[in-house]
Amino acid sequence: MTFLTLAAAALAFVLVEMTLTWMAARRLRNFGIVDVVWSLGFAPIALLFLLLTHGGQALADRPAAVVLVAMMVAWSLRLGGHLFVRVRAHHPVEDVRYARLRAEWGAGTDARMYRFFLLQGALQVVLAWPVAWVCLDASPRGGPAGLGWSGVAGLVLWAVGIAGEAVADRQLASFRGQPSNRGQVCEAGLWRWSRHPNYFFEWLVWVGYALFAGGSAWGWAAWLSPALMYHFLVNVTGIPMTEALSVESKGDAYRRYQRSTSAFFPWPRKTTPAP
Repeated sequence: MTFLTLAAAALAFVLVEMTLTWMAARRLRNFGIVDVVWSLGFAPIALLFLLLTHGGQALADRPAAVVLVAMMVAWSLRLGGHLFVRVRAHHPVEDVRYARLRAEWGAGTDARMYRFFLLQGALQVVLAWPVAWVCLDASPRGGPAGLGWSGVAGLVLWAVGIAGEAVADRQLASFRGQPSNRGQVCEAGLWRWSRHPNYFFEWLVWVGYALFAGGSAWGWAAWLSPALMYHFLVNVTGIPMTEALSVESKGDAYRRYQRSTSAFFPWPRKTTPAP
């Protein structure tokens, strides 16, 4: 089994995955469901990598691969479940990001969305590289529980990321659940240290995957995953779009929040925001 074989199998999976998702989204008139499928799709991709690289070995003889696959499956189910609850709560109202794309693209929406969905699927395959490299590496690692020290460090960092993201999500949901906070800016808990703590801890999860894969022969290539995740969160679809919508809905209150609070990395607030 080679890396190219794994990549081809994963690409075949996401082609089917995203085609079916696009068909369902058209029928439901809610393209926002792609966020749910994108998150949940990492679980079968990770399991596919483990299955295809089995090579007759018992799972007990492959602790690093089994643990990393379990980490990605757990993350996938948690985030996918969280997004499913959010999308279901708003359905049939479409997420504002996709509603705006629908309005902007007009008659070409369906075709352009299909290409967008396929791009999302391809990104899944690239981001899942850390799991592929670990599954392909059959050499024993040694160290604690056969994970190697990089594996243990990656597992700890991943756990911090999972916990932090879950806490940030709960804090924001609790804030939004109070009618008196409508139109206000959440500055409670982790949101006092970062304007996007959920994004920061999400990125930390991917750093954990890459660190875990560091003990593999091609583990250095796994760092592409957190690099891409950082780029998309900070420069593309994460912070820029979220902040534009927040300024639009909350106005000066959010602008003051921007001046006082770090955008991504948790950091003490500025005590005297610039005017």
